[in-house]
Amino acid sequence: MRIAKEKKSIPSFFIMTAGFLLFWEWLRPLGQVTDTGHIPLLVLYAALCFLVSFFIQNGLWKFIIKGLSLLFILDYLFLPGIFLSSESIQFISQELSYNLSAVWDSQWYLMTPFFRSLLFLMVLWLMSYLLHYWFLVANKFFLFVVLTIMYLAVLDTFTSYEAEIAIVRTFAISFIALGLSRFMKFREQGVEVEIQKYSILKWIIPIIGGVLVTASIGIFAPKLAPQWPDPVPFIQSQANHVGFGNTVQKVGYGENDSQLGGSFVQDDTAVFEAISKERLYWRIESKDLYTGKGWERSSSLDYNPLQSGAVQWQAFSTQAVDTTEEEASVTYTKESNLDKVPIPYGATEVTTSYSALLFQDLESGMMEMEVSEQQGRSQPYTVQYEDPSFSIDQLKQVSDKDPSAIQNKYLQLPSSLPDRVRALAQEITTDKPTRYDKVKAIERYFSQNGYTYQIEDVSIPEAGEDYVDQFLFETMVGYCDNFSSSMVVMLRTLDIPARWVKGFTGGEIKSNQPDLPNGYKLYEITNNNAHSWVEVYFPNVGWVPFEPTSGFTNPTEFYQETVAEDMDSTNPEEQRIEETNPQQEQQEQQATDPADNEEDESALGSSRSSRINMPIKVMIVIGVILLVLLGGFSYWKRQEIRTWYLQKKWRKISEQLDIEECYHYLLKLLAKKGFNRNKGQTLRQYAKEVDETIGKSDMYDLTLLYEQYLYRNGQVEVDSSTLRNLFQRIVHQIIA
Repeated sequence: MRIAKEKKSIPSFFIMTAGFLLFWEWLRPLGQVTDTGHIPLLVLYAALCFLVSFFIQNGLWKFIIKGLSLLFILDYLFLPGIFLSSESIQFISQELSYNLSAVWDSQWYLMTPFFRSLLFLMVLWLMSYLLHYWFLVANKFFLFVVLTIMYLAVLDTFTSYEAEIAIVRTFAISFIALGLSRFMKFREQGVEVEIQKYSILKWIIPIIGGVLVTASIGIFAPKLAPQWPDPVPFIQSQANHVGFGNTVQKVGYGENDSQLGGSFVQDDTAVFEAISKERLYWRIESKDLYTGKGWERSSSLDYNPLQSGAVQWQAFSTQAVDTTEEEASVTYTKESNLDKVPIPYGATEVTTSYSALLFQDLESGMMEMEVSEQQGRSQPYTVQYEDPSFSIDQLKQVSDKDPSAIQNKYLQLPSSLPDRVRALAQEITTDKPTRYDKVKAIERYFSQNGYTYQIEDVSIPEAGEDYVDQFLFETMVGYCDNFSSSMVVMLRTLDIPARWVKGFTGGEIKSNQPDLPNGYKLYEITNNNAHSWVEVYFPNVGWVPFEPTSGFTNPTEFYQETVAEDMDSTNPEEQRIEETNPQQEQQEQQATDPADNEEDESALGSSRSSRINMPIKVMIVIGVILLVLLGGFSYWKRQEIRTWYLQKKWRKISEQLDIEECYHYLLKLLAKKGFNRNKGQTLRQYAKEVDETIGKSDMYDLTLLYEQYLYRNGQVEVDSSTLRNLFQRIVHQIIA
C-alpha cells in the first residue's frame, strides 16, 4: 500500500505552526484549573518537539534531541548536582524504581512530582508526533479544531477559566489553517495547472482578511441576550452541585489539613486491629484553628513522656461523668504506616509487653510511640479506659460561662467567614434554650436537610471561597471533614466552644474470630475508617463527642434520668432514654410531623420545580417528536442518503488514488450490491461475471490493472487520469 509522505513547503510550515498554536490553547488553562506549574517551560518543550518533527527527517536524531531536552527540563526542575552526574543518575534510578513499583501495585496516588512531570513531558513528545502526522501527512485538521473548541467551551462553562479570547484565537487560527490545508489538497490531487497563476500570498492574504473581517463582526456586532436559561445551574443541581477541577487523594489518616476538599479513592488497607467489647471511636488528635480552607494548630506540639504508661490527658472529667472501666488491645498490621497511637475516649493507661517510649501532647491529645527497629510494632499494646456515659440532664443544666482560655482558643473564626453561616446557625437554634439543645439541633440539621455523604466528586473551594460556606449553601455534598468542620464553625458563631477531632471509626468485625474472653470481639480498622468528628465543651463536664456526618452514629452513650412527672412532658426528646442516630431521628420527625416536612419541601424546592419541570417535559416531548420525524424522513430518503454516503466515502478514498485501497472498496460495494464472490473464484473470473451482469467491460480492465499494480511494484500502464475515470465509471454504475 502506498504511504503518504510529508511534503516540506511554506504552506505546510504555516499549518504546523497553526497546529502548535492550537495545542498551546490546551496548555494555557492548566496553570489556572490545576496545580500544574512551570507552564512556560512545558510550552517551550512542546514548541521544540514540533520544530524537530518538522525540520529533522532522521528518526534517531529526533529521538536524541527530544530526549535530551526532556532530561534538561527534569534536571532544571528536580535533579541534584551537575547534569547527568552520578548523583543525578542515581536520583533518576531511585525515582523510577519507586514510581514503577507504585504503578505496578496500582497505587497511582503515590507517584512523585518527578515521575508525574516525566510522564507529562512524554505526553507532549507523543502529541507533537501525532499532530505532525495528522496535519502534514494525513492532512486531517478539522477534527482537532472541533475538539479544541469543545475543550475550551467545557472549561469556560464549568471552571474559572475565561475562554472567550481563547475561542476567538482558535477560530482565527483554525480558518487560516483550514484554508492552507485546502490549498495543499489541491496540489496533491494534481490540479497545479489550475492554480499556478495564484501565488501562496494570493491564498494567504484573502484567507487572513476574511478571518479578520468575520472575527471582528462576531466580536463587535450587537448580540441578543440569551434566549434560553443557563443550563449549568440545573445540571449542577441535578448532580447535587458536584464541582469540577477537583483533585483525588488517597483516603486515610494524614496530618496536613490546611486545604480540605477534593475527592478520595477508597483504600481498604488494614491499619490496626483492636480487641474490645464494643465498636469504639479511636481518637488521635484535635485541631483548633479554622482558616476558611482547612484546619491548623494554633500552637506547636509539645510531647510529654508517659510515666509508667499513665495517661495525663483527659477529654472529660471522670468525676463528673459516669464511666465504666474497660480494657482494649491494639495491634498494628504489617501494612500499617501509622506512627500515632490511637486511643479510645477515657483512656487512663497504655502498656506494652515490650520496651517502648510513649509521648503525648497535652493540648491535642496526640500520642506517639518510639520503639527500636529490632522490636518493631508487631506486638499489641493494651489500653485501660473509662468508658463514659453522659447525662443529658446534666448537659442541659451546665452554665454558659466558659473559662477564658477555652474561649480564646475554641471560639476563633476567620474574619472572612460569610455572614450567612452565622445567620443559618441562628436560624437552626432559634427556639433551643440550652447549649445541649443547640448542639443537637445543629448535629441533626445535616441529616434532615438533604446533605449527602460521598467521597467522590467533592468540590474544593476556590480562591476567596470559604470551605464551610461552600458546603452549606452550594454543594451540600461531602464527607466527614465537610460535616464536622461545618458543625464546629456554626457552634463557634453561637459562642459555643468546639473543636475538630480526627481518628478512626470502629472498623468491622473480622470473620475469623480468635478465642477471646466473653463479650470481646476482634475488629479490623482500615484506611477507609479514617474519620473526623466534633467535640463540644460543657463547663464542669469537659469535651463531649458529637457525630454530625450523615449515616454515622455516635458510639458514645447518652442517658436521661426520667422521673414520673416528666412522662407527661410535651417535649418528646426529654422522654428518650438513649440517643438515636440521625437517620432514625429524621424518620421519626417525618412520621410525627408531616406538615412541617411538607412545608419545608415547599420552601426549598417548589419554586425551582415550577420553573424547571414544565420546560423539561415540553423539551422531552418536542425531542421525541423531532426524533420520530427525523427517523421517518431518514427511512423515506434512505436510498438517497445511502447513495450520498457511498459517494462521499468514495471521494475521500479516491483522493489519493491508491489502487489497492480503491479496488478493495470496489469489492465491498459489489458485495453490498449482491455481487458475491464465490469461494475459490479468481479475480478475473469474478470480474467477467460482474461485467456480464452490468453489460460493461470496466471491471475486467480494472482487475488487469490491479494485477499489474501488485506484480510490478506499483507500476501500471495507464496514467492517473485514465485510471481515475475507469474507477469512477464502475463506481457510478454500482452506486446509481
